[in-house]
Amino acid sequence: MTETSTAGARGSGRSPSMPPRRNPVSRMFAAISLFIAQILDELRKVVRPTRQELTTYTTVVIVFVGAMMAYVFGLDQIFVRVVSFVFGSGGG
Repeated sequence: MTETSTAGARGSGRSPSMPPRRNPVSRMFAAISLFIAQILDELRKVVRPTRQELTTYTTVVIVFVGAMMAYVFGLDQIFVRVVSFVFGSGGG
């Protein structure tokens, strides 16, 4: 009797520890719910900045972007003058 139950399990191609196959729709919803659960678990790990940290970071970013804009504007003005000097002022 033991041989027939073992043979039956062997014949199906599945090990006894494998879960039974479900239909594709229920597997899709299970995968989506697992994905959402994992997202929520990761969001619980996020450390949010304090108000002071957020203000500091925002100020640093604005100052840095302003400095980069001034630098690029300066380079642009230099290139315009060099190109204007080399190729003339564009008049006929």
